[in-house]
Formats: sequence, structure tokens, C-alpha cells
Amino acid sequence: MDLETGFYQNRLKKESWRTVLTLAYQSLGVVYGDLSTSPLYVYTSTFADDIKHSETNEEVYGVLSFIFWTLTLIPLLKYVFIVLKADDNGEGGTFALYSLLCRHAKVNSLPNSQLADEELSTYKKNDVNIPAQTTFGGKIKSILERHRVLQRLLLVLSLGGASMVIGDGILTPAISVFSAISGAELSLGKAHHLYIEVPVACVVLIALFALQHYGTHRVGFMFAPIVVTWLLCISGIGLYNIIHWNPTVYRALSPYYVYKFLKKTRKGGWMSLGGILLCITGSEAMFADLGHFSQLSIKIAFTSLVYPSLVLAYMGQAAYLSRHHVMENDYQIGFYVSVPDKLRWPVLVIAVLAAVVASQAAITGTFSIIKQCCALGCFPRVKIVHTSSKIHGQVYIPEINWTLMILCLAVTIGFRDTKRLGNAAGLAVITVMLVTTCLMSLVIVLCWHQNVLLAVCFVIFFGTIEALYFSASLIRFFEGAWVPIAISLVFMIVMCIWHYGSLKKYEFDVQNKVSIDWLLSVGPSLGIVRVRGIGLIYTELVSGIPAIFPHFVTNFPAFHQVLVFICVKSVPIPHVRHEERFLVGHIGPREHHLYRCIVRYGYRDARKDDLQFENDLVCSIAEFIRTGKRGLNGNAAEDLSKDLEDMTVLGTPNTHISGVQLYEDNELNSESVGTSKLREMHTTHKTKPKKRVRFFIPESPKIERNAREELRELMEASEAGIAYILGHSYVRAKQGSSFLKRIVINFGYDFLARSSRPPCYALTVPHASTIEVGMVYHV
Repeated sequence: MDLETGFYQNRLKKESWRTVLTLAYQSLGVVYGDLSTSPLYVYTSTFADDIKHSETNEEVYGVLSFIFWTLTLIPLLKYVFIVLKADDNGEGGTFALYSLLCRHAKVNSLPNSQLADEELSTYKKNDVNIPAQTTFGGKIKSILERHRVLQRLLLVLSLGGASMVIGDGILTPAISVFSAISGAELSLGKAHHLYIEVPVACVVLIALFALQHYGTHRVGFMFAPIVVTWLLCISGIGLYNIIHWNPTVYRALSPYYVYKFLKKTRKGGWMSLGGILLCITGSEAMFADLGHFSQLSIKIAFTSLVYPSLVLAYMGQAAYLSRHHVMENDYQIGFYVSVPDKLRWPVLVIAVLAAVVASQAAITGTFSIIKQCCALGCFPRVKIVHTSSKIHGQVYIPEINWTLMILCLAVTIGFRDTKRLGNAAGLAVITVMLVTTCLMSLVIVLCWHQNVLLAVCFVIFFGTIEALYFSASLIRFFEGAWVPIAISLVFMIVMCIWHYGSLKKYEFDVQNKVSIDWLLSVGPSLGIVRVRGIGLIYTELVSGIPAIFPHFVTNFPAFHQVLVFICVKSVPIPHVRHEERFLVGHIGPREHHLYRCIVRYGYRDARKDDLQFENDLVCSIAEFIRTGKRGLNGNAAEDLSKDLEDMTVLGTPNTHISGVQLYEDNELNSESVGTSKLREMHTTHKTKPKKRVRFFIPESPKIERNAREELRELMEASEAGIAYILGHSYVRAKQGSSFLKRIVINFGYDFLARSSRPPCYALTVPHASTIEVGMVYHV
């Protein structure tokens, strides 16, 4: 599959019906795997203990009516017709809603945000107007911006949803694979299947996680056919059961049977809602995976195939159960009892394959949400491997993969039955949906600027339904529902500690940054020997000089001839256009050869490797020099805000073909690549250098002599090589801090910092060229 994402792909997706239908077909294998396999375990979990299948069939008809209206109201009405419209430049999910709110109200959790970020072309949608302060939406916006407590609650709510998505990534593979393999019970007998189910499920799960490093795209072409085959299979079996056993079962779709069901079963019926809830597992994927497809393609796939197939499957099971009140050989009520005997083994094979697809989608979604958390500074640094150059957003995280595998195996071996696995998975699913409902209500008011009554109606209608299911799942706390709560609590504590520690560390950097006056006072040589090469000083500061710089200068007798203070930051949008990737400016006069470069990425952007990044960075600085725009000068140095105002927005070299281009040769006598419109500018040496760097500069407009000399200095430095200077901080709580703060910083954050990947992994810088400067931060 070639599923390109990003805001700049959305228009391409809508070009033709052929494109839309192709995306709709591909979405079946990525988005709907989990939702499509839910018939395997819904009836089993619903009829486990709380309600019994009686001769009157009121329970079966009531459950079918509940399933039908739940599928209609939540996936169809809520997600397909409402939530999908709340995309963040083509992206969906919990963090997409949070980033929308961050941009429309100043509740951004990223500390190093700046006004220049709001000038990004995709920061705000063009069709949205800023609400007046007199409107109710304006008042809510003002309250959110004034109260830090509300901003933190909003962040915690988003992190809670993300944590439950991680929990779902553990539970979905377990229940999907285990339920699919449980069909062996009918063919092997109860005496033998107990010794086969758990081992086989564990083997399948281990194989699934072991193959993750190859990437979804390696087997992605198989996913859609498997899900299509599965949907056609369950809809065909359902249609057969309806015709053969009970053609009048369609009457149970009336909501009247919901009333009869609750009237007869009372508390037992309410508690059984935890099993009925499983019919909408995977619905959130329609929104979370929106970035891979388009709104129209997801709507077409759901309404034309997934929804009718699921309705037929559930109706078929109900039709069979309405004529079979005593299960043969005391088997559990479930999916496989309604499958004709001759088809059970083929259906079992297809079910296992479909369960693998469902599991793959959940695991990939977990990797994606953790990547977004890392980008927004809410998760410790982990190694993120992009497994596909064509399918954006498909990543592999080794640490998380093996953690998920261990937890998934522990849950499978520990529970060993569909009922408790269903209780656990149901609570995770409904919690994510509740978070989406809460965030959507704010999006309706703050981003869409609709009447507040519309947001209230949205919360009351969908929130009431989901709260009913949530209460039925929560009552099963000691029967499996505690698992997602425990998992999400652990991940939430990790996220909150990391975010708090990172925020305090940034505040320390801001309070201890060095004034530019000090830099200007030491002269062009900075008081030390300047040697050939480029020094990249990484910092989270977007203005000022980081404290590690004077600390480094006082301990080393020499420094590089070109210094670049570089800040690699995330902005609360999914993608930053290549034309707007860099912000470049001078620090001090030109003869200092000091620059500031801010590199901006969206929370779903893939960061380039070190070699490509080096070339792009050097080219962006060269283009900045060629254009003649100046940064701070000596007269403006006192105003630190000028450091931001005078910065120039530049793109990667492929976005300004007519600008400066960089070429590297390993031999000095290589042929020129210049054209009639470009002139070659290169350095000459008496001895043969290891690397030859050449800039190709447009002949028009003419550049000044000072700029030419500055470009030559940059080329010489680039030939000598690039060194990466990173601050290695040891964060400690300052004296007088509270006991809780000392525990969080000295033990919690310190443990996470030591256990996570070093900064050079997150920044994709080469180890051989890295210099780390250690400092103690008292926060």
C-alpha cells in the first residue's frame, strides 16, 4: 500500500473517485480490523454470567437491539458524521483534538512556543474566525487561557486518553487472537482445547511482535483482502442463519426490545452492557488513522461494507440462538456455535488471520501515539525507527514493542478466558471514547465556534450513552477491568513525571541563559581560539545563549569558526511544510559567525538522518546569508526580542531550487556541475582535503562582498566537519523543595532520564561527532 499522509496530500486524495475508492479499499485492512473481529467475542462476553438465554428469546433480541443501536449511534453517527470533521490538517486522534485546542486557545503545553509558529500556513484553518470575547466561546477561551489548572487538566485528560490507547494496544491482540483460536473448542472437544488455546495464542502473539521490526508495509498488501474476506464470510454466514433459522429476527432491531430487555433483566442486563460494548471496539481507529486516508474514503468503507456486514453477522448469531436454547455439549454461547460444521475450520483460519490484522492495527496505533507523546515532550526518549519511506507515520519502537509483548502474554496467560479479557478491553475502549467526547465538545465551541448548546447536546447525548457503558465496565473492576486502569495509570505517571521534569528543566534554562551583551563584549574571537569547522550547539531555548556555552568555553581552549545555536522543536500541528522548516538569524555582528537556527517539526513529522539534516542546515544558513537579511546587530543587542523578530523563514534546499545548493566531492579534481545560470564557489587548499564542499549560487541578484566572504567562511567550516555539542543535564530539586517534588525530580525523573535514550538518539546525531557538556540543574 502507498498511503501517503499529511496536510499537503489531502487534495490529492480527493482528485478522483478512483483514488477515493482505492483508499476506501486500503482502509479496510488498516482501520477496520479490530471492529470487524468483534463478533468473535461479543455474545460470549455478554452471556457469560449476568443474563441467561431463556425460551422467550427476550435476552437475545434485547442484546441484538442494543448492538444495532450502539453500532448506529457511536461509530456511524458520532464518528463518521461528526468526529471525522474535526481533523487537524488531515490528521485525527486524541492529540489531534488537543493540538487544535492548543492553537485556538493559548493552552499549549510546549514551553518553547513562539509567535513565529502561529505564522505557519497550517497553524489555523482559513475558514475559521476568531471568536469575540463577548461570546460564550470567547469567555471559555479566556477562562482556559487564564487558569493554569484548567490547562493542566486538559493535558491530563489528553494523556489519559493516550494511556488508554496504549492499554488497548495490549488488550486487543490478546482478546482478538485468543477469541479466534477458541473456535478449536468445537472441533477438538473440551478435553483437549484447554491445552491448545493458550499455547497457540502465545505462539501467534510472539510471532506477531517479533515481526514488527519489518514494518506493516511489508505485509500491508495482504491486510485489505483478509478483512474483506472476513467481512464477506461473517455476513454470508449471518444471512444464511437468518434465512435458515429465523427470518423474522429483523424485528429485534426495534428499540422496544431494549426496553423489554432492561425491564426483565434489570441489574443483570445493566452489567451485561460491558459485553455489548465490545461491538464498537476499534471505532476510535476511524478517527485515529484518518491521516493515512481521507474522510470520504473512511465513510464509504464503513457505510458500504463494514456496517452492513457487522449488522448481518450479529443478526445471524441472534437468529441461530433464538432456535437453540440449550447448547450442544454445554458449549459457550459464541460466534463459532452459529457457524455450520463444514465451514468451521476454514472460518477459524480466516478468523486467526483477521485477528492478526486487528492486532497489527492496534500495535501500530500504540507506536504512533507514543511517537506523538515524545514529540510533545510527554514521554521519555525512545528509539523511533521509520519502517516505510512511502507510508508516512508507520514507525517501530523496540522498547515499546517488547514491553507490549510481555504485558500481552501476561494478560493472555493470566486470564485464559474471553470474559475477563473482554471486561478489560471494554473499559479501555469506552474511556478513550469518553475523552474524545469531552475534547470534541471544546472543539465545537472553541474551534468551530458553534453555539454552546450544540456542544452541550453533543456531550449529553453521546456522553450519557458512553457513561452508561463505562459504569457497566467499571463494575467489573475485580473481574479484569482493573488491568487497563493499572496500565494507563503507570503510563500516565511516567508521562506526567517526564513532562513536569522537562518543563522545570526548560525553566531553569530560561532563568540562567546568558545575555547577548556578554557575547558582544568578548569580541569576534569570543576570547578564545577559533578553529576550522562548524559547531552545532543544541539547546531548547529559542532566544538567548544557553548556560552550557560559557561553561564549555571556560573548559576548552578553542572553539569552531562557525557556531550555530540550534533548537529542534515540535509545534502543535501534525506536519510543518518543507518551505517553513527553518528559522535562521544572526546572533551579533557578522564577523562573529554566530547563527541561531530553529528547526520546526510537527508531531507526526519524520526527522531526517544526520547527513541529510547537515546538508539542509548548511544550505539554509547559506541561503540566509545570500538573501542579505541581518539578525541582531550591536545596536539592537539589548532587545532580546529582536532575536526572534529578525529571523528568516527558510525551507529545505529542494524548496528553493533557484537558491543556494550544496554539493560534496571526495576528490578535488572532480568535474564541475555548474550551469549557465549558476556560478560555482569553492575553496582551494594546498593539500588534498578529505571532503570538498561547493555552493552553487544564482547570478542574480548580486550578493555583497561581505556576504561572499561569509559564505566562503561557511564552506571552509563545512569542509572541516561538523561537531554536535549537547548539554547533558543532571536535574536535582533545589533546596527547600517539597517532599513530593524531591521524590518526583530526584528519583522519578532521574530514573526515567537514565533509563531513556540519550539526547543524541532523539536528535539523530552521529556519536563520533558528539560532545556532551555536563551540568547540574537545580530546579
